[in-house]
Amino acid sequence: MKRYQLAALCAVMVAALISSGCSKLKARDQLNKGVGAYRNAQFQAAIEHFRQAIALDPTLLNAKLYLATAYSQQYVQGGQSDENIKIAKQTISAFQEVLDMNPPRDAETTSLANIGQMYYNLQDFDKAKEYQRKRLEVEPNNPEPYYWVGVINWGICYKNDGEMRNDLKLNIPNANGDLPPLPEKARVQLAEKNSKLVDEGLDALQKAIQMNPNSFDTMSYLNLLYRQKADVDKGEERDADLKAAADWTQKALNVRKQPTGTAGS
Repeated sequence: MKRYQLAALCAVMVAALISSGCSKLKARDQLNKGVGAYRNAQFQAAIEHFRQAIALDPTLLNAKLYLATAYSQQYVQGGQSDENIKIAKQTISAFQEVLDMNPPRDAETTSLANIGQMYYNLQDFDKAKEYQRKRLEVEPNNPEPYYWVGVINWGICYKNDGEMRNDLKLNIPNANGDLPPLPEKARVQLAEKNSKLVDEGLDALQKAIQMNPNSFDTMSYLNLLYRQKADVDKGEERDADLKAAADWTQKALNVRKQPTGTAGS
């Protein structure tokens, strides 16, 4: 290679390195500006800064993580507007981009938790549970994903049960707050839909309560899921389910009364 050709190539390489370095510096600057806006709850401004940081440096993990978190801050819990659903989907996509980078464990678990939560908010229970299961692969000693598996399964069972009871007009509780048993044909039909989900949910909640014995929320869902179990059981088994539900309700109330009790999952 002639000297002038080699010199030209070196000049191109140096220019590329300088350009790359400048882009990374600019990306860091946009990230810092975004963090400042985020801390002042200026989420839309923060989002624009984080987007620019990622455009300048697609390898900047913190920018992607902050972008996803800023999206999630704009989501309105329980809102079903098109805009709110769009934000939920943007949040899922942004956290998935974080996962695609094979991030450190903290970023991975944060992303999995947020994706699972957003799918739950969208009532896509299968996807929500899928991501809670992925969390368990990463952090098997964390009670929270077990708790969420129980909550998700209860949500599915409650919907199935409610639809059947509404059709049969059997949704008025007695003096104890218990719903009347379903007719046998309906009970069998419901058991086909709910039995495995109930068992899986109770198993997950039992694991969660073993890890966090003072969790008011977990106890509350154990009560609710035992009531779902009562609707797929009959006779003495149903009575035992209702007793277990009442016992968990009382335990939850006892925890709530204790100053040292925790109400988190």
